[in-house]
Amino acid sequence: QVQLVESGGGLVQAGDSLRLSCAASGRTFSSYVMGWFRQAPGKEREFVAGISWSGRNTPYADSVKGRFTISRDNAKNTVYLQMNSLKSEDTAVYYCAARPDYATIASTLLMNYDYWGQGTQLTVSS
Repeated sequence: QVQLVESGGGLVQAGDSLRLSCAASGRTFSSYVMGWFRQAPGKEREFVAGISWSGRNTPYADSVKGRFTISRDNAKNTVYLQMNSLKSEDTAVYYCAARPDYATIASTLLMNYDYWGQGTQLTVSS
């Protein structure tokens, strides 16, 4: 069983930066593919960014490419999402997800992730 706890959400203004963190349980975190997803009110949950177990593969949604950066610290069992140049349309609940798999490619599909955190709210005011 893998437990994920997100933190770092809040209320910011358009143009600001913020970093989300996701702490994971488990002694084999370094083997997990990790992902960030988000869900805005009335919309489906969507992929934001992913990172392979090695960190070499980091796909991004087109809407965040160039503004968001995903990274991981295996020594701390933590994955991060650095968000810059935030926009009002980034407002959503952000979820961390894990797939215990030595995959070299981080999946962009919700169905491929086995564990999910409870989410952290990000609100960007314009």
